[in-house]
Amino acid sequence: MIESVLVATDGSEASTAAERFAIALASRLHLRLRGVTVIEEELIQGMHVPGLGLAPPPLEGLEGYLKARADAIVRRLGERARAAGVEIQCEVLSGRADDRIVEASKGADLLVLGRDGQHAAFRTALVGSTLDAVLRKIARPVITVPSGADLGGGMLLAFDGSPGSVLAGQLAVELATRLHESVSVFVDSKDKGRAAARFEEVRRLLGPLASPGRETSSTLGRPDVKIVEAARAAHAGLIVMGAHARNRISDYFLGSNAAAVVRTSPVAVLLAR
Repeated sequence: MIESVLVATDGSEASTAAERFAIALASRLHLRLRGVTVIEEELIQGMHVPGLGLAPPPLEGLEGYLKARADAIVRRLGERARAAGVEIQCEVLSGRADDRIVEASKGADLLVLGRDGQHAAFRTALVGSTLDAVLRKIARPVITVPSGADLGGGMLLAFDGSPGSVLAGQLAVELATRLHESVSVFVDSKDKGRAAARFEEVRRLLGPLASPGRETSSTLGRPDVKIVEAARAAHAGLIVMGAHARNRISDYFLGSNAAAVVRTSPVAVLLAR
């Protein structure tokens, strides 16, 4: 059962969506909420490049700015949460961003973070490799939130029969029941007979739900594109799917449907594991 949520933020405008989503989720589900931001020490260490004959600039001012900026980020997050009637514990961490976020997530049932982060000029942002590293290292369910996404509307469960999608189905049932939302289902399969069998399996998973949504399937096209299209057609505000498909090794090295959905979805994506 989900009882606590961690939100990681870099203070950017894009991260505001993740903050807003986590606060709304904590409010509606009565969850314990914790917020963190990370001062990346690599940014400071990277100022010194041996072999160039250049002395690094004074670091005191940079360190002081990054600390003040991090304090302002968590202070604003706390104010936003309390304005919504949600108690929150905020903390500033230092180190490699993905490692510290993953470590902090061990004390929570669910991690929420923004997909987009700050633009590339700000090295402390949760963008690109940092987000990817968090998704690959973490052992907890993760909700990635794109800019402009809010908590609301039903859910789309993307189901392929893998253990990860079974976990996704269990999470979808819990969230839909507690949020009083419906769950639509998308099944991707190479043949209609297998798709029918998977629909039967997912119906058993969703049995407790009082508000079932629509069922759709596809045997053609890219699964990630079809999943996003199905979520849009169902007016879903959250896509729920397994972090890994049936071939876990190829997913890790070659990039999975889950990674593609995270990159392109206009709504939040919950990756179950």
